[in-house]
Amino acid sequence: MQVADAMTNEVVTVAAEASLHAAAGRMLTEGVGSVVVTREGNPAGILTEADFVAAGHEHDRPFGEIPVYAAASSPLVTIGPTATLRAAAAKMSEERIKRLPVAEGIDLVGIVTATDLLAAQGDLDAESRRYLREREEWTVD
Repeated sequence: MQVADAMTNEVVTVAAEASLHAAAGRMLTEGVGSVVVTREGNPAGILTEADFVAAGHEHDRPFGEIPVYAAASSPLVTIGPTATLRAAAAKMSEERIKRLPVAEGIDLVGIVTATDLLAAQGDLDAESRRYLREREEWTVD
């Protein structure tokens, strides 16, 4: 199963120069737990709920005074849409992240989350069972 089969196609973005207050409003309006941060229209980082907590603690200023770039995680870790979900899960585990933007070159085409991976688990299990059955059918004694 490929990343493209499980990812969300619409990615919510925010400009690096926007304030954390504006980014929080966008996240609340869109009902998402992260936004991809852009510089000059290109993906440059990601801002998550955890980044908000860290920024609030580190900066001790109102969110309206803190620019997104001061709190966002960068560089942006991405994966391609044709990668397997297993590869995405491995990358997320290795990088210790819960959200993985999907890109073709510098074009953002989606995002896959830990929740997406859990939702796809049943399909992955079925795919594995199908593979094992086919393998047994082709095994020569």
